[in-house]
Amino acid sequence: MGVMIDGQWHVEEPADRHQNGRFNHPDSVIRSWITADGAPGPSGDGGFKAEAGRYHLYICHACPWAHRTMILRALKGLEDAISVSVVNLFKGDDGWTFEEGVGVVPDPIFGVRYLWELYEKTDPTYTGRVTVPVLWDKKTNQMVNNESSEIIRMFNSAFNAIAINPELDFYPEPLRGEIDVVNARVFNTVNIGVYKSGFAVSQEAHAEAVTALFETFDWLEDRLAHQRYLAGDQITEADWRLFTTLLRFDPVYHGHFKCNIRRLVDYPNLWNYARELYQVPGVEGTVDHYQIKQHYYFSHTNVNPTQLVPLGPDINFSAPHDRDRLQKAA
Repeated sequence: MGVMIDGQWHVEEPADRHQNGRFNHPDSVIRSWITADGAPGPSGDGGFKAEAGRYHLYICHACPWAHRTMILRALKGLEDAISVSVVNLFKGDDGWTFEEGVGVVPDPIFGVRYLWELYEKTDPTYTGRVTVPVLWDKKTNQMVNNESSEIIRMFNSAFNAIAINPELDFYPEPLRGEIDVVNARVFNTVNIGVYKSGFAVSQEAHAEAVTALFETFDWLEDRLAHQRYLAGDQITEADWRLFTTLLRFDPVYHGHFKCNIRRLVDYPNLWNYARELYQVPGVEGTVDHYQIKQHYYFSHTNVNPTQLVPLGPDINFSAPHDRDRLQKAA
């Protein structure tokens, strides 16, 4: 899928993409923060003050990491404050592009054709993966951050002075310890776990990843039998970080990535929970089922060389759920 080395785009992935048959997922490296007053955040440089109209978000509707940012943008009411561009759903030798296609929203700042050009504009010597989401500062013409977990925390709190729904807090202080514990397990075994399973190049690596994935699914199923959400009785970022993977599980990961011990719909609590999150006002509008399936089955020719896209499964996320039986925070 390509990589940049010293500011140049290379079609071939680096040799360390797989280690002992296991898929290696490198960390994001552009990690500055937007804060309410422009003071430095936990990492990177300061000077990025939360202002309406200053920042631009680049996403792909198929990508679960980018989807998180769109959910927080919608729930906090930041649609008018933070503009968005959407790359083409197909990711081939050129990586993410703005070539004409379904749902593409071109880059309004530079009119670039390839996403890697934005990385080059930020750092002419950039070495690393070219990923979405990307949060861009139009004032200083540079990338602020390309790590979804940090972008959603910025959306959660930094923009409260201009957000339509500033009262919503998806990382509340009393629950942060619990949220962080849940996030760590879900990230390593579910969010990344599906990719470890699908992109493994040895039977041992695939079995290891799939086993860990379904052990966590069993853990989540039991957890959701006793409480409405992952950190208790209110929705937090932990729920949204899991949700974007659950949404894609039966249509994509179960078959395409061979995560097929069980389906999401085979877990009563997880399946009802996923439907409740889908039905939170504002969330369905961030979902594009067509682009999700087309991207995975069409882009990953190493996994699906025929590029055939299955017609099923027939899943109804809008069906009634039973989560009202558990207490929900006011």
